[in-house]
Amino acid sequence: MSFKIDHSHSQIQFTVRHMMISKVRGTFEKYDGTFQMDEQNPEKSVINVRIETASINTRDEKRDAHLRSADFFDVEKYPYITFQSTRVEVVDDMNAKLHGDLTIKNVTKPVVLDVEYN
Repeated sequence: MSFKIDHSHSQIQFTVRHMMISKVRGTFEKYDGTFQMDEQNPEKSVINVRIETASINTRDEKRDAHLRSADFFDVEKYPYITFQSTRVEVVDDMNAKLHGDLTIKNVTKPVVLDVEYN
């Protein structure tokens, strides 16, 4: 089965430490993606996501402008963050580990995301 990410039922959120004292929470407001679900063999499922870096929202416009600048995301040069899954590791009937490549500013690193099946 093939699905497009449904914005009314999804969010891309993050939390980062600020000066080791507090946490800053935010979202990316604009993104798209596809999910190829293989219910018979969940390990073969594939997800691809593209996030618009300029859509960052931490509820502080001054901070968001700084995050959009060349100091951080450099949205003019790198308009997207991407995630492409490489494999799914089923843990149990309700949980999995989603392995994939996360690319930010043309730098790609492997990441593992915890997934809960509903």
